[in-house]
Amino acid sequence: MACKGHDHEKMISKVLRDLPKDELLCDLADLFKIFGDTTRMKILFSLFESELCVGAIAELLNMSQSSISHQLKILKDSNLVANRREGKTIYYYLADEHVRLIIDQGFEHLLERK
Repeated sequence: MACKGHDHEKMISKVLRDLPKDELLCDLADLFKIFGDTTRMKILFSLFESELCVGAIAELLNMSQSSISHQLKILKDSNLVANRREGKTIYYYLADEHVRLIIDQGFEHLLERK
């Protein structure tokens, strides 16, 4: 069915040509699911300013270290946080600037609607 004002078939062809493969779209959807948890968002925000150890994050969020460790594993497995070891202590930090940009863009979008 043609829509007045544009070439329907040409538009469909362009979208189909530019649409990413299902596997990549699935990976993207999975990435956004990671951001769908309030605790993980709090952890990411905590890491905006400085790298932190599990104990500091747990204290900051008033949660158990095991709960924080579980969430950090999910974030690390998703390449959103990285870590480094100093003696027995492991410090976590944002994996790269993209993580901050994704969150900043989300916030900007939310604030525009208010």
